[in-house]
Amino acid sequence: TEAPLASPCVRNCCLDDQDICLGCQRSVEEIIAWGPASNAERRAILERAAARAQARRQRYPSSFRDT
Repeated sequence: TEAPLASPCVRNCCLDDQDICLGCQRSVEEIIAWGPASNAERRAILERAAARAQARRQRYPSSFRDT
């Protein structure tokens, strides 16, 4: 069987006004659902979080350092 995908948590938990974590970009619902989620569900969560992170970078470019 496939090993479970690791949590994207970066231990920088702080929720914005829409209950999205500023550290990992997951919603509260996605954070709660992570534990029992299948890898397919986890991949979908990661894709949504990545899209949120990209949108946030475009909206607030000065908040992110170039690395």
